[in-house]
Amino acid sequence: MATTRFAPSPTGGLHLGHALSALTGHEIARRHDGRFLLRIEDIDATRCRHEFETEIYDVLTWLGLNWEAPVLRQSEHMAVYAAAARRLDALGLLYPCFATRAEIQAAARPGATDPDGAPLYPGLQRNLPRDEIAKRKAAGQSFAIRLDMHRAIAAAHAKAGAAAFGFDELDGETGVRRVPIDPARWGDVIIQRKEVPTSYHLSVVVDDARQGVTLVTRGADLRPATDVHRLLQILLDLPEPMYLHHPLLTGPDGRKLAKTSAATSLAEMRSAGLSPADIRRLIGLETGTAA
Repeated sequence: MATTRFAPSPTGGLHLGHALSALTGHEIARRHDGRFLLRIEDIDATRCRHEFETEIYDVLTWLGLNWEAPVLRQSEHMAVYAAAARRLDALGLLYPCFATRAEIQAAARPGATDPDGAPLYPGLQRNLPRDEIAKRKAAGQSFAIRLDMHRAIAAAHAKAGAAAFGFDELDGETGVRRVPIDPARWGDVIIQRKEVPTSYHLSVVVDDARQGVTLVTRGADLRPATDVHRLLQILLDLPEPMYLHHPLLTGPDGRKLAKTSAATSLAEMRSAGLSPADIRRLIGLETGTAA
């Protein structure tokens, strides 16, 4: 029995790429007499909006999806994520980083980027002395909490062995392949952001485990993030789900659909007269089936 989830952030309208993720996960759960969960990933208080969350519920209902209640809203569970971070800290794997984006960009090696294309963090403050940390905190300097990637990888190897450094990915209808991971390419990722006691990487891993998710369906652009997620699962003794990374949908300009690129939203398509069946055809799904 599969347990799948759709976990959007209410920072803009859902587009066709979201429809593909949601419908794929929903159909797999239906076919296998499983569970389909909706999770609202709203840890970014500066960008998340109530009206976008309401639109998520309305559009998914229009598409014919149903999900278990209650819906998990991440903003209501910060204490859970903080507790997970404390477990990592107890392992000696976290440290505060006071560096600004400008300082990181200036110190980064030319051309060195993480899989998202951001400057690779050069370890600026990985080894700050305790008295310096205390001094900066006392002065009120804001800081993020980063994962010491080298130590984390060593700890995960000691805990689970090299064979655990991979994830099972659903390939087609029934095929499964083991995909190796290389979390080092992400550098010292942020575990707790300056404004909230968590990050995308930490909260998504914790929530998938506590909600019993067995199959994560999401776009291929998030495949590299699975490197970090598997590492955290090992370190926090969390179960390993299977993954399905579907191909990305692109717009007329060839770029992937995204909220930041003003992709036409599903709500706008609905207002223009398109039907749920039209949406399925546009994303390559036959009515009642999944890719």
